[in-house]
Amino acid sequence: MNHTTGLLANTLRVMPRALLLLGLLAAPVLAVPAARGASSTTIEAPAPKKMGMGFVILMSLQRA
Repeated sequence: MNHTTGLLANTLRVMPRALLLLGLLAAPVLAVPAARGASSTTIEAPAPKKMGMGFVILMSLQRA
């Protein structure tokens, strides 16, 4: 019983620090959707130009 009481006391003592750490780690993740708002625009990089080499390689492999 003494061991169980000590374990419970230790868990209750560590719990506030664990919740604070969890809150600090989760705050940026939870803030992103709120910061985007209604506009929610995503900036994407332009797609690279396709050079068409895939078809040439496919044809050369079929000849062999």
